[in-house]
Amino acid sequence: MSNRPRRPSKPYRRPRKDPVRILAFEALRAVDERDAYANLVLPPLLDKARAKGEFDARDAALATELVYGTLRWQGTYDVIIAECVDRPLRDVDPPVLDVLALGAHQLLGTRIPTHAGVSATVELARVVLGDGRAKFVNAVLRKIAAEDLDGWLEKVAPAYDADPEEHLGIRHAHPRWIVSALWDALGGGSAGMEELLEADNERPEVTLVARPGRATPGELLTGDAVPGRWSPYAVRLAEGGDPGEVQAVREGRAGVQDEGSQLVALALAAAPLAPAGAGNGGAQAAVRDELWLDGCAGPGGKAALLAALAAQRGARLVAAEKQPHRAGLVSRALEGNPGPYAVVTADSTRPAWRPGTFDRVLVDVPCTGLGALRRRPEARWRRRPEDVPGFAPLQRNLLRQALHAVRAGGVVGYATCSPHPAETRAVVDDLIKETGAELLDARPLLPDMPGLGDGPDVQLWPHLHGTDAMYLALLRRTDAANGA
Repeated sequence: MSNRPRRPSKPYRRPRKDPVRILAFEALRAVDERDAYANLVLPPLLDKARAKGEFDARDAALATELVYGTLRWQGTYDVIIAECVDRPLRDVDPPVLDVLALGAHQLLGTRIPTHAGVSATVELARVVLGDGRAKFVNAVLRKIAAEDLDGWLEKVAPAYDADPEEHLGIRHAHPRWIVSALWDALGGGSAGMEELLEADNERPEVTLVARPGRATPGELLTGDAVPGRWSPYAVRLAEGGDPGEVQAVREGRAGVQDEGSQLVALALAAAPLAPAGAGNGGAQAAVRDELWLDGCAGPGGKAALLAALAAQRGARLVAAEKQPHRAGLVSRALEGNPGPYAVVTADSTRPAWRPGTFDRVLVDVPCTGLGALRRRPEARWRRRPEDVPGFAPLQRNLLRQALHAVRAGGVVGYATCSPHPAETRAVVDDLIKETGAELLDARPLLPDMPGLGDGPDVQLWPHLHGTDAMYLALLRRTDAANGA
């Protein structure tokens, strides 16, 4: 037996608790466990941290970047992590994967020094996972830190010529099927696709809308705010700008709304109507423009803008929303509108109103949300190809019922926050064939906007217009559609 004296063991050191990274981990777990959305989970967590005096503005900005950046690049980070572990990722506990992805983003997607990123993530692992699994996290992160992001992408992404969709998907953090769908919608070569995918990975600006008759864009132009690019009612806040600090927003006279959504409402309001008696062989009636419908009104952004525009013309908006709690959000958004309006809890696929009641109808239909991946980065990994046909019956029925609801000569706006061809032109083409409705050219109603394509429908793009990828088709009901 050796008589060599034993080294004294190191005293146990408690892990350092970093409020920023603990909050980021809690947000990632909520997204993973509850299918929550980060834009709904993160704000209350930040508010709680601020109330406890744990966060300043820099802490909140870092936590936001860690959460959104990790979610945005999750699929690519998973491919990289898989190269650094000795087991299939499905055999790694989800909380461990969240910590690893959070660490990968610090190492590959931020300017945080490598030693600090590894150390901080291992300390987080000790707090939320325990010392045993923290050793595993440490070993994996040190392997990840051996390369920068470009180096890893060279290793894990196939060559463009061998598999262009997979190449772009891994390099720009999009599932292959979404790359394929976006490419079909966009057309053209790889340059435009890369610009689109890069735009999807940028943090979107916060855009406000000054609701007509209640606020003016001028009063929103405070600090570093600048006018919107396309909508006359839009104002863009500087990066990090807090809309809650704008008095008109606090009072409900203005709201947060992407310019693409504003343009959909503005185009519908400007679309030319035809007299109700046109084409009947009888006397031509005056063009009636008195009653508008938002058939999918929740949570109320487009309805609030439409109601304000309607009020300026002496028209009235009916805002219909199927879900009672969302109808409540619509009511709050419209409160204070200068003209008459009504909010009803109603299913627009089973309308309570008579056919031909309305002069203008908007249906912003439920969809996959592939046009808003900038705002909901987790959606790209949550959605599946089979989700697309799952929405199809609802989308067609909502458009069908909207064409019933509008009078002959009236206009329906079909909008969706998805550029997927199966959710846009395929739906519109089917209902035109079924009803005989006339497809209007929406492009002249969005003046001075480049890149609107061949029309007559319009697809907006983040990389071309700085908006969500909103789609809009304007359909005028004809006499042939009366019996639809």
